[in-house]
Amino acid sequence: MQHRSPSVNTGHVTTSAHRLFLPRPGSDEYYAKAAPAWQKSLYTLVPGRSPFRGRSGFSLPMSTIGRMQIKGFNMKKVTCTAPVNIAVIKYWGKRNEELILPINSSLSVTLHQDQLKTTTTVAASRDFTEDRLWLNGKEDPINHPRLQCCLREIRRLARKRRSSGEDGVSRILNDKVHICSVNNFPTAAGLASSAAGYACLVYTLAKLHGVEGELSEIARQGSGSACRSMHGGFVQWVMGEREDGKDSLAQQVEPESHWPELRILILVASAEKKHVGSTAGMQTSVETSPLLKLRAESVVPGRMVEMIEAIKNKDFEAFGQLTMKDSNQFHATCLDTFPPIFYLNQVSQRIISLVHRYNNYYGQTKVAYSFDAGPNAVIFALEPTVNEFVEIVKRSFPPESNGDPYLKGLPVSAAPLSQELLSAVETDVFPGGVRYVIVTQPGPGPVESQDLSLDLLGPDGLPKTSA
Repeated sequence: MQHRSPSVNTGHVTTSAHRLFLPRPGSDEYYAKAAPAWQKSLYTLVPGRSPFRGRSGFSLPMSTIGRMQIKGFNMKKVTCTAPVNIAVIKYWGKRNEELILPINSSLSVTLHQDQLKTTTTVAASRDFTEDRLWLNGKEDPINHPRLQCCLREIRRLARKRRSSGEDGVSRILNDKVHICSVNNFPTAAGLASSAAGYACLVYTLAKLHGVEGELSEIARQGSGSACRSMHGGFVQWVMGEREDGKDSLAQQVEPESHWPELRILILVASAEKKHVGSTAGMQTSVETSPLLKLRAESVVPGRMVEMIEAIKNKDFEAFGQLTMKDSNQFHATCLDTFPPIFYLNQVSQRIISLVHRYNNYYGQTKVAYSFDAGPNAVIFALEPTVNEFVEIVKRSFPPESNGDPYLKGLPVSAAPLSQELLSAVETDVFPGGVRYVIVTQPGPGPVESQDLSLDLLGPDGLPKTSA
């Protein structure tokens, strides 16, 4: 008796931005010898089972494949990356906890993704039974209110787009999603991991659902500073005045190409999770710190104007001094909080002292520090200063001999140090105080990846083992 060939629906898969429709194999020999590797990888062969009929599509001879189970069936997938940003005028304190509306405006520098980034893959499929989330290799609950808010808002905008006649995503609006995200830097150690994470989540969800336009408002509702990671270069987050937060948005002040000589060094003093998270810390500050109210109302507005002018004029002296003063005032506010919050450690304080001794030696601001809610120092400098200052950091905080690279990111060359300079800046050395240094520069905002190797979810919608 002649067997009838099973009719198998291939569905479709996407790899990054590209949707691939499977070709029609003409014979057993085609599939066995000519089918490309990516096509074969979509199937799991289960020999000896009865043929079945799918919903539509091409037929494959039973003599070759037995019963074929399709992995990645009817799945759309997108992978994007997003950057870290470092605030030089700090955001600390909210006037609306639910919408994450700040009590003051802020301004940041977006760091280049070649050195620091979050990568997120989101897949949607009708075959998924529930929304799921994996962060840095571990499955996390997806019911966090802020994450749910971002997901809900993107789906709302996608439905709005469909109702206005712009279709193309309606088939996935009711699909469940799988989200997988990884950072290439320490999470929750004061390196703006939540900013990069939520910016990447919102941008990837938007790409998946075909949503365009202003996205910083949605990212802000995930993590306040995430709105600034939606743009590259130099970015201000305008605090806004409306109760609904529609005017609390991020705006690019200048693109990353504006100041090509600017460099950023991240001195990682600790990769441990901070004891007091930013959300809890700033809420306590709002409730107990008189200095915070003074800062927001009387200091920050003027500093925002001065900082924007310094950036536009590429005036490093003004930029550096404002950056250090605002970092100091932010941490003074933390100390003014009751009970006080200590984000800086002994290494942080030594780095601050080192920067001031170095600048005093030259009689000008050649390097500037900034600390977010954690002990790791962010140092700003112009490119000609980098080699010498890194050499001083290496002498002040010599690396431990654990085999890990001490310098990461952009290349740094050895620099000679005069005895006069060493006498002016050096104190007792602190071996291992700085674990490593990341050298980077201003960079672009989120991007959709075209590199299929960056996809974090496999054809079955589950994390790849390497993720």
